[in-house]
Amino acid sequence: MQNDLPVSTTSELTEREREILKLLATGTSNKDIAQQLFISSNTVKVHLRNIFAKIGATSRTEAAVYAIREGISQTVQLPGGEPAVNPVPIDTKIKPLIFWISILVTALLAGAATLIWMRSQTPKVSATGPAPVAPQRWQKLASLPTARSGLAVAVYENQIYAIGGETAQGITSVVEQYDLATDKWLTLPSKPAAVTEIHAAVIGGKIYIPGGRLASGSMTDLLEVYDPSQKLWKKLAPIPAALSRYALVAFEGKMYIFGGWDGQKFLASVYEYDPSQDKWRERRPMPTARADAGAGVAGGKIYVFGGFDGKAALAVNEEYLPDRDTWSERVPLPAGRYAMGATSLADLIYVVGGVGGTDSAMPPLQYSFQPDQWQTFEDPLLRQWSYLGLVPIQTKLYALGGLRNGLPDAQNLSYQAIYTIMLPIFP
Repeated sequence: MQNDLPVSTTSELTEREREILKLLATGTSNKDIAQQLFISSNTVKVHLRNIFAKIGATSRTEAAVYAIREGISQTVQLPGGEPAVNPVPIDTKIKPLIFWISILVTALLAGAATLIWMRSQTPKVSATGPAPVAPQRWQKLASLPTARSGLAVAVYENQIYAIGGETAQGITSVVEQYDLATDKWLTLPSKPAAVTEIHAAVIGGKIYIPGGRLASGSMTDLLEVYDPSQKLWKKLAPIPAALSRYALVAFEGKMYIFGGWDGQKFLASVYEYDPSQDKWRERRPMPTARADAGAGVAGGKIYVFGGFDGKAALAVNEEYLPDRDTWSERVPLPAGRYAMGATSLADLIYVVGGVGGTDSAMPPLQYSFQPDQWQTFEDPLLRQWSYLGLVPIQTKLYALGGLRNGLPDAQNLSYQAIYTIMLPIFP
C-alpha cells in the first residue's frame, strides 16, 4: 500500500465528511451510508470525491487506512459495497490485497480463540444450582435532569438532545444535552414554544421539531429548528395542519410526518417537508388513520406501525415508498401497541415500551424488512413504559424519559444492539 498520504489533513475535513469517512472505514457501502445519514447516494459520492481530494487517497482502501491512522475510526472490515470514486492504480493493488488477507487471517484466528475462551468460561450448572445469568446488554446511565414524557429526542455528533415534553408540573420547553463520553447532562437554551407529544428529525446538522400540544391543550402547527453549532432556535414554515402525537422520520434529506391527533380526530395525513426550500407538501394518506404510531427506515423504505385509532391499540404495519408515494401492507406487530419508542439501526427497526390492549408489559421488538418479520430481544424489565424517546448511536440504542406508572420518568438506558470485533492493524 502506498505510504505517501499526507501526515494529517483531518482538520480540513468537515463534520459530515468525518462521519462518511468513519462509515467507509467499517466497510459500509455508499447506499448504506446514504441510508444511515438520511442523504442521497449521489450526495455520498460528492462527499467521497471531496474527501479523497483532501486526504490524497485514490481508493477506499487507502481512505479506510487513513481513517484508522488518524483515529477517525477504530474498526475495520474488508472493503466492499460500491466501487471507489476513483479507480485504484494497478501498482497499488498487490500490497492492499496482502494487507487485507492478513487481517482476514487474524480475524479468523481471533474468532476461533474467542470461541474456545467462551466455551471454557461457560458456567457449569449443577442439578440443584441456579441457571447461569446472561450478560446484560441494557445499561443504566446518568438520569435526565428533568423527568418527562412525550419529549423529542435527537442525536447530533454523538450528543443526545432531549427537548420539551411534559413534567409533573406541566408542559416544558427545557432542552438538555447528554455527553456519552462523560455520562453528564448540560442544559441548553430552551425551545421557544413549550410542547409535548412531539418527535425530532436531524437533517443537515439541525434538529427539527414540528407541532405538538401546548400548555393550553390545543395543538400547534409550529415548526421550530435548533442549530447545535450556534445554540440558536429559529421558526420555519408552519405545518399545513396543527397536530401532535404523530410519527416522524427523516429520509433522503426530507422530513415526513405520519398521522397524529388534531384535537378532534385521528389523522391519516402524510406531510413531507423539504428543508432546502422550507416548504411542505401533502402526500398520499396512510391506509389507517391513527396517532402514537411508531416509524422507522429500513431497506430504503419507511415503515409506520402500531398506533391508536380511538378505540384500540393497533398492530398494523404499513410500508411507504416516498418516491412512488405508495403504501403496502406488511406483517403486523405481534400485538397492538402505541406510544412506544421507535428507531432504526443498521437496516433494522427497534421498538421499546408502549401501551397495549392489556396492563402487561410490552416486550421490545426488532423488525427485519427481509424476511418481513418481528422478533423480541432482551427486555429492560421496566413495566408500563410509554411515551419515551429512542435513538441510535453507533452500535447502541438509547432509551430516555417516558411515562411509567402514570408519572414522568427520568430513565436513561443504553442497549448494545450490535457487537463489533476490533482487529489489529499491521504496519
